[in-house]
Amino acid sequence: MFVRAYLRASTSEQDANRARTQLKSFAAERGLTIAAWYVENESGAKLARPELFRLLADAHPGDVLLVEQVDRLSRLTADDWERLKAELTSRRVRVVALDLPTSWMMATNAGDEFTGRMFEAINGMLLDMLAAVARKDYDDRRRRQAQGQAKAKAEGRYKGRPEDTERNEGIAQMLTAGQSWGAIQNTTGCSRATVAKIAKRLKKAA
Repeated sequence: MFVRAYLRASTSEQDANRARTQLKSFAAERGLTIAAWYVENESGAKLARPELFRLLADAHPGDVLLVEQVDRLSRLTADDWERLKAELTSRRVRVVALDLPTSWMMATNAGDEFTGRMFEAINGMLLDMLAAVARKDYDDRRRRQAQGQAKAKAEGRYKGRPEDTERNEGIAQMLTAGQSWGAIQNTTGCSRATVAKIAKRLKKAA
């Protein structure tokens, strides 16, 4: 059994590695070693996440996908969450989250078959519940943000987020030089969406 740790943050300004120490401690307390780390700055509200799917492609039946919280794995819509669950089930990957104590047994082979199946069923239901709560929290925050922006615009106070022109000029130069999007992300720490925006801008200017 391999333990594969998944770390995610929504934007390039956030530290995706923040929970690394907590996951290491959790594994060490159970005599486990984290065999591989998968780290990315992508929204949990979208299913297409390169590192998450690299983890799933690398995984073998019985491997553990270890996360700090369920919302690190999913802030997905109900349909996308079902798709991700189907992928996890087909690959027989066990999800263990530090904020879901019923999942901790999935990190060991303790207990008889009946107990294991019972905990797996309970864990599945609670995963569904926490995934739904995570999505609601995401939707609520987006709604409040939109309301705040609408109010600020109505009052003439909303200016939007200032563009990092120096960084974006560097991204444009790297794109022009033929560097890959992945290499640019690694160099600048920006999101894939930012690279796409600059690439589109260059295409229009050509």
